Amino acid sequence: MAMTDWTIIRRSMSSRTFSTITTILTVAIAVGLMLTLLAMRDSGRKAFDRGTGNMHALISADSSPLVSVLNCIFYADPPARPISWPKYQQLINTYPFEYAIPTQQGDSYQGLPVLATTPEFFARFSPDPEFDPAVPQEQQDSSAWVLKEGRFFETSFEVVVGSRAATERTISVGDQIRLFHGVETSRKSNIVSEPHIHEEYPYTVVGILEPTGSAHDRAIFTDLTSSWIIHAHDRRTNADSNASMTTEADLTDADKLITGIYARIISRQGRDASSVLPQVLSQLRSDPTVTVAQPSEEIASLFSIVSNIDEILIAMAAAVMVSSGIAIMLALYNSMEQRRRQIAVLRVLGCNRLRIFGLVLTESAIIGIAGGLAGWLIAFVGTAAVAAVLKDRIGLVVQPTFEPQIVYTVLVSSLALASLAGLIPAIAAYQTSVAKNLKPTD
Repeated sequence: MAMTDWTIIRRSMSSRTFSTITTILTVAIAVGLMLTLLAMRDSGRKAFDRGTGNMHALISADSSPLVSVLNCIFYADPPARPISWPKYQQLINTYPFEYAIPTQQGDSYQGLPVLATTPEFFARFSPDPEFDPAVPQEQQDSSAWVLKEGRFFETSFEVVVGSRAATERTISVGDQIRLFHGVETSRKSNIVSEPHIHEEYPYTVVGILEPTGSAHDRAIFTDLTSSWIIHAHDRRTNADSNASMTTEADLTDADKLITGIYARIISRQGRDASSVLPQVLSQLRSDPTVTVAQPSEEIASLFSIVSNIDEILIAMAAAVMVSSGIAIMLALYNSMEQRRRQIAVLRVLGCNRLRIFGLVLTESAIIGIAGGLAGWLIAFVGTAAVAAVLKDRIGLVVQPTFEPQIVYTVLVSSLALASLAGLIPAIAAYQTSVAKNLKPTD
């Protein structure tokens, strides 16, 4: 029975199993690395864009707009400097805000950030940039917040828990929790700090949110007034250890501090921003006591900063792919040197030079295809691992996606490189002398 080309190639590859598998793995790692980098680059950008939500501006007292966005929206660290309540009232009475939602950070629960705010946060702000609070919900494809169970907080000392926070800490509706003043661990050093627990004021969990795909999924939300009360109580007990329980009536202006303002400028229905937005932002930025950030622009700026690193990593991945092509060439060339006698026998049995050339080239292409497909699987595992780390470390929910065009381009490139790498071994096989390599050997 005549041997088919496939049988010849299969036996050739199986005769050097270790070398074949090693070469395929080299290609797979290169392809997997390239696809992982490309998928995470686009998905990471989308995740950051999704987290900024439908606000037009973020107002804080942080050192820079970018730091403000990372702290107040992505919970990188608690903002260092507060804004007074009289300052907040001055701002909302001066500028045409559609909403200006006060927020306060600084407390935590078992390592999770706590955001103190007002009920307006859930009614008007949304992690979805497309949500327009001026348009009735039934007329929109997007939404503000969706509850998995329970309700939003309505009074002091009630909390609503993000989806991931509830899962990580096994929190259920009806549970009572006590917040920590400060954060329990430092993100930068992983050294345990010494916050104290607000023992006197338990909070009741009244709602758990559906996932939003943003950093807010790892946060706990509570009423702003209750946050003021527990910190005012610390102040009063430090001055007098026998002080009675603090109520809202005991609050002073010095107690009413916030760390950020989620702001949206009044705009016409169906429009993302009004014509007055640049003017309002310019006026706000002229105030030296506050820092004004446009979250979407800051994220764009952040990605422009890291784009050079991104390009370097992709170039390195491309270099690894080229190296894998060289590995294919060396493996096949060495194989040709060892199998010249076998090639000569095939020539005697009827394989012409062009067929031998095609067999070697096809073997090289098969290695490229196998490595490319294995690399695609590696990329799935790699992106899932990177996404899990980002979610665990900074609460950023990244949903890796593989654009068909990108996957196609990388896989075709892998095939092309493998085929190109097979040219030199194929030429060597083509030039193999029958007479010289069939001489008897002692």
